[in-house]
Formats: sequence, structure tokens, C-alpha cells
Amino acid sequence: MRTIARSSGSKSNKKLKRKLAFDAQTFLDSAGLARKVVKFRSSEKIYSQGDAVKGVKYIQTGGVKLTVLNEVGKEAVVAMLGPGDFFGEGCLAGQPVCMATATAIVSTSILFIEKNEMMRVLRAEHAFSDRFISHMLTRNIRIEEDLVDQLFNSSEKRLARTLLLLARYGKEDKPHGVLPKMSQETLAEMVGTTRSRVNFFMNKFRKLGFIKYNGGLQINTSLLSVVLHE
Repeated sequence: MRTIARSSGSKSNKKLKRKLAFDAQTFLDSAGLARKVVKFRSSEKIYSQGDAVKGVKYIQTGGVKLTVLNEVGKEAVVAMLGPGDFFGEGCLAGQPVCMATATAIVSTSILFIEKNEMMRVLRAEHAFSDRFISHMLTRNIRIEEDLVDQLFNSSEKRLARTLLLLARYGKEDKPHGVLPKMSQETLAEMVGTTRSRVNFFMNKFRKLGFIKYNGGLQINTSLLSVVLHE
């Protein structure tokens, strides 16, 4: 009976994995959406804070930085996104203007999907709807984790976690490797500390073998030990 139970569970897990492995990119390429693909150069703005919202964006290749600017001109990095991520989805809930500025951090290809088409497809295509809902829930969890990280963890731990997230740690369908070129000023904005502190910890991580510079910044998953260390 135990063997049968394990076998049944294994089959269920395989079905679940197949469901979660739904290829959103292939679907977007073939679903007949009212859409267009636009390529952006590194550091080129995709849209600015306060612009009218025009639809949902899907990152095909490259990476995007979301930043916000307050009344006194202070800028903060609120998210770093990569291939397979959606953004600009606030329009689906009636958000009239962009709450952040989106900037390409490397050469980036973005699929723009009109709001009405996105709404139609979410209602009609259950597999795509499941994929999108999963994305939104994951984004909400990430925001909560970021808040806890900012409130309770040291700047060293926050930097280590940020680097691991940028390296797509824990995402089986996302290859780890060399990160896009990124300044220590940008990392400091993301972590909520000074550039000098970031420089100090980056040198420390390099000496310990957690990171290395090899045509870019390469993250070793052993950096996780910094995050887990009490």
C-alpha cells in the first residue's frame, strides 16, 4: 500500500510540474494577442513615473530596473526584473499612471500587451491565467520578504540576498551565472545602505569565494550561507 501511495503521489507531482511548467513565452507568441515587441538599449527608459499606463509588459530577454522618485528627488530601486517577468500589471486593476520608472539594465526585449487583450486572454485561457496568477502571488510574497529583510536584517545580509535574487537563485528554469553590469551605487540603493558599505562587503564576499569577477559579476550559491547565518 505504501508503494502504491508513493507512486500515486509521484504521478500527481509530475502533473503539477507539467502544469507549473506552462510555457508562457510560447503562448504569448502564438495566442494572437494585440501586441508588439520593442527592443531597448542598456540604460534606456521604457516608461517614466507618472506616464499614462498603456498595458502589461513581458520581458522576453534582458532585464529591467524599477525605480521611484519622491518629492525631494530621492530615488529608490524597488525591483529588478528578468526574462519571464511581467510588469505594468497595475493597469488591470484600474491604475491610471505608472507608479515607477522602468529602465533597461542591459539590451532588453519587451513584449507589450494591450490591456483589453490581456483581460480577454486571462478570462479565456486558463493555463495562461494560472501562470499569471502564480506570478502575481510570487511578486506579493517577494515584496513581503523585502520588507522583513529591510526591517530586521543587517546590510550585509540584505546585500547577499539581493545578489542571490539577481542571480535568479532558486528558480529551476532560470540559469545562474554572470550578472548584468551593475554599479555599486545601484546595489546600495537596492539594499538601503551606502556605496562604501557595499564596496566593503563585496570585497569580503570576493575574498571568501562567494563572488568573482569574470567578465561580469558571478555569484556562487555558497553566498546563501551569509543569508542563513544567525
